[in-house]
Amino acid sequence: MSFAKCLVLFLSLAASANALATPHVVRHPSHHRAIAARVAAPAPVDVPALSLRKRQNTQRCRQRSSSVQAPSSTHPASSANILPVSKPTTSAKAAPPPAPTTSTKKATPTPAPAPAPATTHVQQAAPAPAPATTKQSSTGSSSNLPSFMVGTQTGQGTFYATGLGACGITNTDTDHIAAVSHLLFDNFPGYNGVNPNSNPLCGRTVTAHYQGKSVTVALTDRCTGCAVTDLDFSPSAFNQLADFAVGRISGMTWTWN
Repeated sequence: MSFAKCLVLFLSLAASANALATPHVVRHPSHHRAIAARVAAPAPVDVPALSLRKRQNTQRCRQRSSSVQAPSSTHPASSANILPVSKPTTSAKAAPPPAPTTSTKKATPTPAPAPAPATTHVQQAAPAPAPATTKQSSTGSSSNLPSFMVGTQTGQGTFYATGLGACGITNTDTDHIAAVSHLLFDNFPGYNGVNPNSNPLCGRTVTAHYQGKSVTVALTDRCTGCAVTDLDFSPSAFNQLADFAVGRISGMTWTWN
């Protein structure tokens, strides 16, 4: 503050003290005017505006937006020093943490399991016991098969000139074949008696024995003059058992292969 200002202030204080010390009755209105004339009016003091201190955000009290107003423009020279009052950033009360978003995965609807097929528990019957295969001796017979189909057969053996047989097969004299009796051919199991070519007997083989000799032949023909267990051989097959000069052999045996 300058010396002149200090002097004016000092004089003002002295005048005030004098006025207080003088009794009121002695005073005169002109006396007041004289004192006021002697004291010069103080010049206006330019008080620099203080910058507002930014309030810390302690969240104790929230500052009103209209409480701080810029000073009036009576002092235009000092208005430039006033900092714009920034609205304190009162951080809002921390919002409670969001509830954990339980990301419920959209459950893909699991297809209902296909109903298991109703398994009707059928009580399985105990397997039928295997038919007892009665081992038959070479001289025995079976109740299910004709006697000429079982065991060893005994009959006579002859030979003939071969050719087209009853089974539809053409043979030669050098083939080891034989013809069976018409009684056996027509009554062979499985034959319907219509087409001899389809007789299940055709192609079956037997082995004949005579006096220590044997020959295996295929059955391809039907003999009308033979007994049920006789065999009529081709010349080459008959020659394996006896000479042609014998012509007919008795006591020959044969078995099914």
